[in-house]
Amino acid sequence: MVTMTSVPLIESEQEFLDKVMAGQRGRPGALLGILEKAQEHEARKFLSRETLEYIAAKTETPLARVYSVVTFYALFNLEPQGKNTICICRGTACHTRGSRELLQSLMFKLGLHNPDEEPGEKISLTTRDGKYTLRTVACFGQCALAPVVEVNHEVYGHMNEQTLQRELEHLGRETAKK
Repeated sequence: MVTMTSVPLIESEQEFLDKVMAGQRGRPGALLGILEKAQEHEARKFLSRETLEYIAAKTETPLARVYSVVTFYALFNLEPQGKNTICICRGTACHTRGSRELLQSLMFKLGLHNPDEEPGEKISLTTRDGKYTLRTVACFGQCALAPVVEVNHEVYGHMNEQTLQRELEHLGRETAKK
């Protein structure tokens, strides 16, 4: 089940979306471009229910179509994201090379748990302090580099627990500076 966060749109956000939609009008793939810019504009990098409803109404696109696009592409988020995002591949090559153990270790270190987790299910969990979001993807398509982990949109291959721990410590120091 997918949950969505509800956040009322203020006038300045509507104006921003209106400009984005005007700039994309008539372009192939306009809906994707609009959704990407809307999410990037949001401080917590997600699309609220109200944002999707506003975009659907203004572009005269059925809300179901907008929702299907957002849920199809892994880059879109329906819940607020942490300041740092760590994404672990759960593809076959990564799984056989230890990605599940990396995921479990990281969940433990970040104090995250997913009681509803089914084997192979996609997860997206954010720490209570909003510093980290831990996600999984079906496959990055980088099987030769397995196991693969993406940290703040930078892909790391041949990941092991020590390297992942160093990255987490680095992120902690960087987040503390801000």
